Amino acid sequence: MPQMIFVNLPVTNLARSQAFYEAVGAVNNPAFTDDTAACMVVQEGSIHVMLLTHEKWATFTSKAIPDAHTTAQVLLCVSADSRADVDAQVAKATAAGGKADPTPTQDYGDFMYGRSFEDPDGHIWEVMWMDPAAIPAGEPAEATA
Repeated sequence: MPQMIFVNLPVTNLARSQAFYEAVGAVNNPAFTDDTAACMVVQEGSIHVMLLTHEKWATFTSKAIPDAHTTAQVLLCVSADSRADVDAQVAKATAAGGKADPTPTQDYGDFMYGRSFEDPDGHIWEVMWMDPAAIPAGEPAEATA
């Protein structure tokens, strides 16, 4: 069985967050959704985002929930099939109430292109396209970037 990832995010308004993630292409899994949590499938069989009310979050950890509008603990990144798909994903997020480009755009020509968006709770998602075949021979990817 392939490994899956479940990203757990605390949210202040579950319905608003669920609508946002549906607008950017995630699909709700009602089997794991109730009035305290919503399971949003980003990639069937591999990537799931668990949107958790603050009360539900507190059942998993006693650590304080940071304000993601002013602090960052993680930057979440997903791949896209093309540069146009990167721009389209950011446009969907912006149209759904997210904030476009809270981090710098990464444009490395034919090798890699990435942008980002914030969800309504301030969680940052990066969307990137990469063509590993475009890396000059003999150079690690970091040297090109």
